[in-house]
Amino acid sequence: MKNALVSALLFIVGCAPAMAQTFIRMEVHPVETMTLKTQQVLTGDSNGTPVVIAGQLRIPKPGTDKLPAVILVHGSGGISASHNRWADELNSIGLAVFVLDSFAGRGIVNTINDQSQLDSLAMMIDAYRALGVLAKHPRIDPARIAVMGFSKGAVTAVYSSNERFRKIYAPANVVFAAHIGLYTPCNVSYRDDDKVTGKPIRLFHGIADDYVSIAPCRAYTERLKKGGADVSLAEYAGAYHAYDNFVLAKPVKFPQGQTTRNCLLKEGDNGEVLNVKTNQPFNLKDPCLELGPQVAYNANAYQATLSEVKEFLSKTIAN
Repeated sequence: MKNALVSALLFIVGCAPAMAQTFIRMEVHPVETMTLKTQQVLTGDSNGTPVVIAGQLRIPKPGTDKLPAVILVHGSGGISASHNRWADELNSIGLAVFVLDSFAGRGIVNTINDQSQLDSLAMMIDAYRALGVLAKHPRIDPARIAVMGFSKGAVTAVYSSNERFRKIYAPANVVFAAHIGLYTPCNVSYRDDDKVTGKPIRLFHGIADDYVSIAPCRAYTERLKKGGADVSLAEYAGAYHAYDNFVLAKPVKFPQGQTTRNCLLKEGDNGEVLNVKTNQPFNLKDPCLELGPQVAYNANAYQATLSEVKEFLSKTIAN
């Protein structure tokens, strides 16, 4: 519980409103979860390290009616001002927003230079647990909760649509109503990852992204479509990674930032992730791993994404 409160306080202090206040009530909720390694997630092993994280729930209007909600899942840099702005924008169309912090409760600042601190699929467990928390909230409609993630958090948002993971790790009798991923790492092919819940999936990606390659997302989108999924991928020319982060007025390069942009990976036996080219187990010392990606704001790409996300959620869960 102490870790959860620290997490919440760090988030509240660190975020200043990016636009006129769009919520009438803010609540901080602890989320009891666990920390798993990728292999554990893939083999269905739930014997992880227990941890309490937290999230901030913003309720946009007074009353007793049930509201649709969106869980926001941050990327490797943790919660930033851009997530605060997304929360404001989504509140403005009547959606409650739960900003989930997977890092502070675990003592993590960011994973940019060391992704081994927390595996991406482990954050999916956090989102499922947050779904369970929101589903019990008196102001939230459990049938209208979407998940939206950014980069590392987009793995959570997109792959939580997989029936395989939902059956093992999601709370009973509730399912995400929609899945949205911004600049999603799609370069790992998991077994049965084309078998999804049937809820709509939307991906948004910059073509110039040198942190997370768009190419695997094109392939994954086509594979999902062949399986009958309601999925689309929006592409933005000239847009780099984190193109929605308005504080990045100039491109920022991370000299020691780890990127798997040139790694194509697949799930092997016993939950082991393999390098497709070598068929050898992948780890963060694999030759395909590179350093030095960059991030940069792109106003046109952000505005286009904002418009599409609002329209999508208005049609999917707001009504």
